[in-house]
Amino acid sequence: MQQRRLLIADDSEANRHQLKHLVETEFLQVDTAADGAQALQALSANSYSVVITDLRMPRVSGMKMIEEVQKQRLPVSVIVMTGHGSLDEAVQAMRLGAYDFLTKPVDAHTLRLVVQRALRERALQDEVVYLREQLQDRHSFHGILSKSPRMHPIFELISNLGHSVTTVLIEGETGTGKEQAARAIHAASHQRKGPMVAVNCAALPEHLLESELFGHEKGSFTSAVGQRQGRFELADGGTLFLDEVGDIPAAMQAKLLRVLQDRRFERVGGTESIEVDVRVIAATNRSLQKLVKQGTFREDLYYRLNVVKIDLPPLRERMEDVPLLARHFTEKYPQPGQTTCEISPQAMDMLLQYRWPGNIRELENAIERACVTARDGVIQPGDLPAEVKTLQPAKQGMNVDLGRPLPELLREVSTELEQQYLRKALKKSRGNIGRCAKLCGLSRRSISAKIAEYQIDKALFKEA
Repeated sequence: MQQRRLLIADDSEANRHQLKHLVETEFLQVDTAADGAQALQALSANSYSVVITDLRMPRVSGMKMIEEVQKQRLPVSVIVMTGHGSLDEAVQAMRLGAYDFLTKPVDAHTLRLVVQRALRERALQDEVVYLREQLQDRHSFHGILSKSPRMHPIFELISNLGHSVTTVLIEGETGTGKEQAARAIHAASHQRKGPMVAVNCAALPEHLLESELFGHEKGSFTSAVGQRQGRFELADGGTLFLDEVGDIPAAMQAKLLRVLQDRRFERVGGTESIEVDVRVIAATNRSLQKLVKQGTFREDLYYRLNVVKIDLPPLRERMEDVPLLARHFTEKYPQPGQTTCEISPQAMDMLLQYRWPGNIRELENAIERACVTARDGVIQPGDLPAEVKTLQPAKQGMNVDLGRPLPELLREVSTELEQQYLRKALKKSRGNIGRCAKLCGLSRRSISAKIAEYQIDKALFKEA
């Protein structure tokens, strides 16, 4: 057995000594504190599974200590001790988050039973937290969360890019996480000590964009009251992220091409040539190749940027990531004084049925909103945005991409249809493998294999 730690907080030295003698074993280390203030110091310095505390103590009372434990979200179970005439205080302590209460004088047998139960439940809670962290770490790559097979080649490519200074082009729909992918590339480049500097090329007019990228000298234009370094200089030794690079005006495209070729530039209004060591990562939500064909983007700049290309799939093509990302966002947006929200099976089913045109950003916004409106810490269907709750109309036709081989398209359509059919059958059978197999006309073994292949959590459907 792993040794656990317990803390006793009581202003009576005799009581502390007696309680310690009753509960301490070779598997349970017991420490003591003379008041709530000492107890909070001990809780900050050490990891305890259980605290036994008197409610009435000098400096910081037991009730105040419970409030601080909840406020700081410390992973410890609190057992309070109270006299027979103070049961109202015990009830109040339970409402604040205490695990259980004991009446004085404390019965030794009852004390040991309550402590054993608290230790057992705390061990289970700690294990759940540990497993969640392990699961998240397993599906996390430099800040990108995914368990989709479509993301694995991207993770491998990002790892390989860490050993080079190659220019990278990231294409993907709005909200697919292009900047997060750029940050992952920067984080994988362990030998480069410079910062990652980002600039949104679509947010600035041409004259400001040039100054933003290359800097300017004092007096080079009306508002240039002093010398200013540009983003290329600031990113020296690191990474420059050019977001929405497809929106750069034609004149600026020529200047950017020259800098990418020579790694040299002059500030606006300056004559000194500045050399920088910068990895450039460009991102766009449009196809640069199509922009080249339309004549709005320079072909030579396209080839200069498109040394290594990363195509980020939209969220609708990696739906197995929706539960993982949704739970991550519930942890990111807890409400003050509350624990992390849970997502009901019905709400999760709606999240899985929605097509997410705004991708990960839209999912994050939906979960943040739901965390605000959720009652009792559980997100229900009514907490989700109206568009998520509205059943999406069936597609009128398929977008046939002649740039992709027919067998590849057929495999994609077949896989998506199979997943949707399986999820619908699991919902109707409430997660029962046998009934689901009958609905699908397949064997139990085939259904189990497909559930494992698509990484579907059948527990989500048991209460649907």
